[in-house]
Amino acid sequence: PAGAGKSTIAKLLAEKLGILYLDTGAMYRAMGLKVLENGGNPKNPDDVIPLLRDTDILVQHENGKQKVYLDGRDVTSEIRTNQVSNAASDVGTIPEVRVKLVELQRQIADKTSLVMDGRDIGTYVMPNASLKIFLTASSEERARRRWVELREKGMDVDYNTVLQEIIQRDYNDSNRSFAPLRKADDAVLIDSTGKSIEQVIEEIEDLLKI
Repeated sequence: PAGAGKSTIAKLLAEKLGILYLDTGAMYRAMGLKVLENGGNPKNPDDVIPLLRDTDILVQHENGKQKVYLDGRDVTSEIRTNQVSNAASDVGTIPEVRVKLVELQRQIADKTSLVMDGRDIGTYVMPNASLKIFLTASSEERARRRWVELREKGMDVDYNTVLQEIIQRDYNDSNRSFAPLRKADDAVLIDSTGKSIEQVIEEIEDLLKI
């Protein structure tokens, strides 16, 4: 669920293992960039869907860094603008985009060892992954982490408001019709409440050795 520490843990684990962290968000950004470069509206399926057939997006690990390629062109730095970020959010709401990118994610996983994170990786995207972790924490703990993070960014936020947002997001993620949030039957549950990042990573590393 939101705020469990998925991205932080996944990135650090991949780094420690010396393998690719597959940043699925970067793939949506690359798709958003392609739509913008073609003069389309990222919110309009009629502008986006026709581009999917001839789109290739590759994420790979080069010299310890993640590189993103769009149709063979390195777009690693180009996809980090606000405009592209907004375009990524828009194209991500189009189901056909999601189906296409999941297909590309599976192709990348077939060729290289990697760590992926997301709400439906173990249940939908990578059902045959060699190790699945369902990482969670109490809603109070996740709200506290988020609250601290926002305060550190200089935002004046109320803890109870953040907690209610987390609870609502859990409900939305678990009840959506397409690829809802749920623990895969063969996933290992790790509750990170009260644990440090290092402790969680060690726990996952131990599972990889079994």
